[in-house]
Amino acid sequence: MNRVMIVGGSGSGKSSLARALGDCTGLPVHHMDRIHWMPGWQMRPRAAREAMALEVERADAWIFEGGFSTTYDHRLSRADTFIWLDLPVALRLWRVTKRLIVHWGQRRPDMAEGCVEGIHGETWAFYRWIWKTRHSGRTRHLALLAQARARGLATYHLIDPRAVRQFKEEMECM
Repeated sequence: MNRVMIVGGSGSGKSSLARALGDCTGLPVHHMDRIHWMPGWQMRPRAAREAMALEVERADAWIFEGGFSTTYDHRLSRADTFIWLDLPVALRLWRVTKRLIVHWGQRRPDMAEGCVEGIHGETWAFYRWIWKTRHSGRTRHLALLAQARARGLATYHLIDPRAVRQFKEEMECM
């Protein structure tokens, strides 16, 4: 396990799992949210996001969590391990709400500088996006899982919190 690609819907636990794996493996952890966002919840230009993601993906070792389908093919071609957190949308929505409350007025550890949790212009659009893309996102991740298996990567399809805990125990990351 040298290059780990973690995908899943918003609120599935990608960042938490990446941090846990990073702590127990010593691999550097990269969060797509830090690439996606600039201070004040301003979206970084697409070309800059792509360049930053590709720079991470070219490294010899990494745990890279998050979406950005533009670089999925390259990331998958570099990865040796693929993890899909395929948790139910109701649980994911609850987790997004919980992290909003827990980190209210603060920046989450996996978020870009200057992106403070709270109700802002993108909050409700984000909830709608999670709900609206629950099927299309799952379809995209299912295709990525099939590609990862076809390429011979170690693959993990984790469908509930118990499976995630069991995976971390097996990796000795508890």
